[in-house]
Amino acid sequence: MVSNPERRAALVDAGVEVLAREGARGLTFRAVDTEAGVPVGTASNYFTGRDDLLRQIDARLHARLAPDPAVVADLMTRPKDRSLVTAFMHDLMGRATRDRTGYLALLELRLEATRRPELRASYTKSVRGDLEEGIAFHRDAGLPGGDETVTVLYLAVLGLLLEHLTLPDVLDGVLPGVSVPEGLVERIVATVVPEAP
Repeated sequence: MVSNPERRAALVDAGVEVLAREGARGLTFRAVDTEAGVPVGTASNYFTGRDDLLRQIDARLHARLAPDPAVVADLMTRPKDRSLVTAFMHDLMGRATRDRTGYLALLELRLEATRRPELRASYTKSVRGDLEEGIAFHRDAGLPGGDETVTVLYLAVLGLLLEHLTLPDVLDGVLPGVSVPEGLVERIVATVVPEAP
């Protein structure tokens, strides 16, 4: 395999675009080459196969969608209460909305993982790692609620992200006077996260 980190990163990002737009079935080396604007055959020099490309897309997306350390540091100066959890959830929603393509590619990875056991194992490990990291962060930061709170919050926000980024009209007006997604984020946190004692 060729070792040019910038080219590899560009190919992986092109793979994200193709995956989000065409789905896993459309993710071919030729499609990635075309998206990246490189000669046909380039991607095959960088990845051992399609599974290798999918795993690298997974890793890249977790980096692309990760919170900005400066934002986290700024948020952590606030009181450790429900409003801080709300701010973190708004940050998460903002990151996913700004990188809609990246989040849609993550959803495509989930679907592909249901069909391919070898991808399911690695993808389950990375997503479970994210969830466990979120639980540990919540606990270590002294935020209200425990592991169950974080798990339910994760499931609720995942559902909101899915609807908002794929079929946003489903949520429009479902709760009169509650904006989508901002107001729904606030409702989710208020419902799931206990008030600090």
